[in-house]
Amino acid sequence: MPELPEITVIARQMNQEISGKLVKSVRVKQPKNLNMPVGQFTKNIIGKTVKNVTCKGKWLFLNLNCDRSLLINLGMGAELLHFEPKQGLPENTQFKLTFSDKSGFTVHFWWFGCIHLVQKDNLTKHKLTANLGISPVDKDFTFDHFKKLLAKKKGTLKSFVLDQKNLAGIGNVYAQDILFKAKLHPNRKIPSLSEREKSALFKAIHEILNSSIKLGGAYFELNFYGKRGGFTSDRFLIGYKTGKPCPECGTTIEKIRTGNTASYICPNCQKEK
Repeated sequence: MPELPEITVIARQMNQEISGKLVKSVRVKQPKNLNMPVGQFTKNIIGKTVKNVTCKGKWLFLNLNCDRSLLINLGMGAELLHFEPKQGLPENTQFKLTFSDKSGFTVHFWWFGCIHLVQKDNLTKHKLTANLGISPVDKDFTFDHFKKLLAKKKGTLKSFVLDQKNLAGIGNVYAQDILFKAKLHPNRKIPSLSEREKSALFKAIHEILNSSIKLGGAYFELNFYGKRGGFTSDRFLIGYKTGKPCPECGTTIEKIRTGNTASYICPNCQKEK
């Protein structure tokens, strides 16, 4: 599933590539991905121009020159790919949007995903995005803001980091190395954190996510131009490296269960207190 780094990369590429372009046609093969009937969707988007493309968490926001925005969530993996005029297209696509210059993009969902056309006045009522927390790469995500988020929480760190209502965009892929970088066990209770540990976690979130963004995202995801990211498996510190030595102390990395997810930890560096 694309997480914050991959979505950030795609949003930046889309913003540069399609801003200012006018929607000429839309083809929908899987109506259940939409939030309205195909005819209504088509009527409300054709003839509109993309003003810009932004993102929040795992959602892309294509802001149009009208009262609506096109919201895209790639679900449990998907390929959102740009195409040029006369370029061959992927065989299996559920969605195709073509601009007046005959360029456009296709979306192939592997499992589930969403393409919602939402009135801007109703974005605060859109159930899937209205309650998203702050993006960890947002300029307003400061240490003071982070401490306020933690202040009233009593659960475990892993649950906090993965909860999209707290921090939008972090999934299980990057949570592993974030917690390891901060030397914190995923089952640590939030009230037990010291000021130093809170600071370490805040810095780790920034460092891990931004390092992936700079490299174009994870190697197993495609960007808008069909290229794989440069954040390769060797760049993971402990994530998905069961049985390998910890890069800090050499202790064998373990895979444990944490709630509904698996976690990779160094039992020496990340002690559960």
